[in-house]
Order: sequence, then structure tokens, then C-alpha cells
Amino acid sequence: MGVQIQSITVDAKSPSKQQPRGRNPRGQGERLREEVVAATVRMLDELGDDQSLSLRAVAREINVAATSVYLHFPDRDALVLAALERCHQDLMLAVQQAELAEDGPVAQLRARTLVLGTWAHDHPGLYKVLHESTLNQRTDMRFKEELGRTTTAAVQRCMDAGLAPTDDASTVALDLRAAVHGAVSMRVNQPDQHWPPLEDQVDRFLRKLVGTSPTPAGETTGA
Repeated sequence: MGVQIQSITVDAKSPSKQQPRGRNPRGQGERLREEVVAATVRMLDELGDDQSLSLRAVAREINVAATSVYLHFPDRDALVLAALERCHQDLMLAVQQAELAEDGPVAQLRARTLVLGTWAHDHPGLYKVLHESTLNQRTDMRFKEELGRTTTAAVQRCMDAGLAPTDDASTVALDLRAAVHGAVSMRVNQPDQHWPPLEDQVDRFLRKLVGTSPTPAGETTGA
């Protein structure tokens, strides 16, 4: 897949575990919180299951006392939610970068749609927790609404430019997201199947659900 996502920080190296680290100087509690969240992102990506994570395991990962983690996060759900929100922020940044690299609303919509598939391919564990875990029913993941709003805006730009039939952009965007999530989820959960290139599926989704034509050469933006 051609879209590169460099802002997700799951590959950052863990601190050395040979000896317990000292306390953070006064005023650096936020720095420790960031380390806890980064370690949680890494571990969730490896586990693919928030239920397998514990605050004590995260504390061991960064060589701090468990009480230091509890000072910032009262329970596992709060910690996982903070980690997922960080992932989503990074994903949205990658979406924006993909759009900026393209000219014209159709090419931009296609690029941002492919980001989801690329990210899920690179981080299937995080994808499962973000979209398929029971945490979605137990907590408020309102931050995920941003992806829906920005996808709707991207679809609307195609319509405004006359590159897609006029319709209710929010409904069309929802159909597109549902189709892409289905394609991505099947790849994540059945990785050994012979799947067609995601790029080809996305192009079909754009034609059939949004009504766009293949991106014309020299396409101009509609906004």
C-alpha cells in the first residue's frame, strides 16, 4: 500500500528495564503521563486486546511503580481510552497529510480513504481495540466523530466540484466508511485469505457509493 503513516508512535523503543528509574523531577508529571500512554499504545498494538492489558504491566514496561500509573489513570479503561485517543489524533494527522499531497477533491478523498487501510495493515492490534473491542460500548469515544465529519466534508467537496452526483453527503460518507471498515476488518481478522488490492476496492467504493469517476488528469479542487 502506497500511503505512509509516520506519525503513529507505536514503534518507539521502551526504556531499559535493567533497574528501576528514578522519580521524575517536580513538574514533570505530564512527561510521565506521555510515557505511560506511549507504552500503552505499543502494548495494545502487540496484544490486540485491551482486556489483556494491566496498569501494572504498563508500569513494568517503563520501569516505574504501579502507583505512578494510578496517579494519572484510575483504571484500565481510562488508560486505554487515552491511548486510543492518541492513536486517533495521529491517524487524523496522517489523513490531513495524505490530502495535502494530492490535488483535487476526488484524489484527496481517495487518499484519505486509503489511509485507514494502510494504518490497519500496519497496526492490526490497535485497529481491533479501536473499532472492535467492548470498550466501544463501555466508554464514550466521541473523538472518533471527527473522522466522520471530515469524511463528510471531503465527499461534499467532490459534489460541490461537480465530480460526484449531488446527494446527502453525510449519508454517502457513512456508506463509504462502512464499506471501507468492512474491507479492512476482513483483512485484519482473516489475513491469510487472498484479498484484492485495497486500492482497487476503494476505487470501486468511490465509483459505486460516491459516484465519482476515476480521478481525471489535472483535476482541480472544488473548494
